[in-house]
Amino acid sequence: MLRPLVIGQLVLPHNVLLAPLAGITNHAFRLICRREGACLAFTEMVSVNGMVREGEKTWELLQSSDEDRPLGVQLFGDDPELLARAAELVGDRADLIDINMGCPVRKVVGTGAGSALLKDTARIAAIVKAVRRATRLPLTIKIRTGWDRQDETWREAGRIAEAEGCDAITLHPRSRSQMFEGSADWSRIAALKALVGIPVIGSGDLFTAEDCRRMLAETGCDGIMAARGAMGNPWIFRQARELLEGRPVRLIGPAERATTARSHLELFVEQAGAAVALREMKKHLGWYIHGISGAASLRRAAHGARSLEELRELLDRIGGMGA
Repeated sequence: MLRPLVIGQLVLPHNVLLAPLAGITNHAFRLICRREGACLAFTEMVSVNGMVREGEKTWELLQSSDEDRPLGVQLFGDDPELLARAAELVGDRADLIDINMGCPVRKVVGTGAGSALLKDTARIAAIVKAVRRATRLPLTIKIRTGWDRQDETWREAGRIAEAEGCDAITLHPRSRSQMFEGSADWSRIAALKALVGIPVIGSGDLFTAEDCRRMLAETGCDGIMAARGAMGNPWIFRQARELLEGRPVRLIGPAERATTARSHLELFVEQAGAAVALREMKKHLGWYIHGISGAASLRRAAHGARSLEELRELLDRIGGMGA
């Protein structure tokens, strides 16, 4: 089940990918996940309004490096022409363009973007057509099943994506109304795979290597995209590959957690500066600490840290702990 994945002219060595995550998949985090085996990673979702209006903070989301390739850039917006213009502006910064049609958060759907597009399939078609015309890069869309639990828009969105020139489609099989509650209905990934001829990538409830294996086995999808399951757990990519290749899955102890978290911290300092690294790494450390003995107290210490040195001292403590 671990096999090369072809998306347009992009040929990936395997099919275990890192999903775009707002506020999470910045340059530093992408590098950590790549070093643990993710063969394709995505930027956080990038506002096309910000790009076209040359918003400095928006363009910072495209910060990357040679090690950070191939790179997928995820765009969000509701205007076909603005999305097409943004795809042109991305240029050679990306190896693939993805259109976000699944984000459920209020501030995104309130603009007509993200999951709100699932209420307007004509607009989905117009967006894909316009962006396809604007770029030769591989083009994908990422969707949910629909606006509410009874909504089956994913079927029509899949047909549109294929007809208008998408090279692949990613489905997170929850509705917008579900947010992240309940269980993702993987049977819809299997149904979408049977419906379209382009590659289908599955997402949703991938928290362990076994989850990754099971999704591939149960749905027949062409690839899998870990999202929340990679937060504080970048080893999911390596462990999934080990399991799928029939090799022993190496477990992660406190020492390796601390070493990886320290690398993440130092990358963050280098790329964003001490103040941003201190603020942002507190939440990441909360995830890295998950499952370690005394996690609650360690998490409080991380959140209360007032300097990078305090975070480094905490990581030294964790690194010295037994399994």
